[in-house]
Amino acid sequence: MGEVEIKGNSIIIHSVIFFYGGAANEVLSYEIAKDIADHWNEPNGTISMAGRTLFVYFDIGGIWANDLSPEMVFENTNPRYNYFRIEAFAGGNISFVDGLGCNTGYFKLDNLLNHSTTAAHEYGHTLGLDHPKVLDIRGRGVPGIMYPRGTIVDPPFQYSPVARPLEPGGTINPFTRKVLQSDIDGLKLNRLRFNKEGFAVLGDFSSVWHEAHML
Repeated sequence: MGEVEIKGNSIIIHSVIFFYGGAANEVLSYEIAKDIADHWNEPNGTISMAGRTLFVYFDIGGIWANDLSPEMVFENTNPRYNYFRIEAFAGGNISFVDGLGCNTGYFKLDNLLNHSTTAAHEYGHTLGLDHPKVLDIRGRGVPGIMYPRGTIVDPPFQYSPVARPLEPGGTINPFTRKVLQSDIDGLKLNRLRFNKEGFAVLGDFSSVWHEAHML
């Protein structure tokens, strides 16, 4: 979820992500936010609005919320604020968000390490993007950020370039995903309703507090 601002010849998506849980810390919070921003700003995206081209910029902040309480999540009304629990263990062994266009979720720690695209992928869900319907994209090159694990891709983007499709190693390696202009287009920023100050909201409040999953 985020607040969108039109400023000069730019359109800026402002999001602040509060991280809590047993595996969260100050350094990791900063690194995840930077990783999300780096991925989403990499394509130097643009949109066309009212007859002019605007450059799209993602302003992402990460805060370690060591003293976060459930009430702070439930009662928040700031559209820039998102809340993610980080733990070493997650039921189902995956990171997730609480729906499309939401502001809460749960991260499994090892999904986030070594510049993984997981956080950037889940952030896309918070902005309303779903997984694409067609999951065999051979011949289409670099996979966009919203393709899920299990997608069939060209060999250079598999876990193993020599594996046959759908055999071990023969599906998308999430580290090869990139934010593309098509992902920026999917946000439909030109359809948002901006107030007279030039602000709009992208996404909605899910406001879910997550307890740590138990082994």
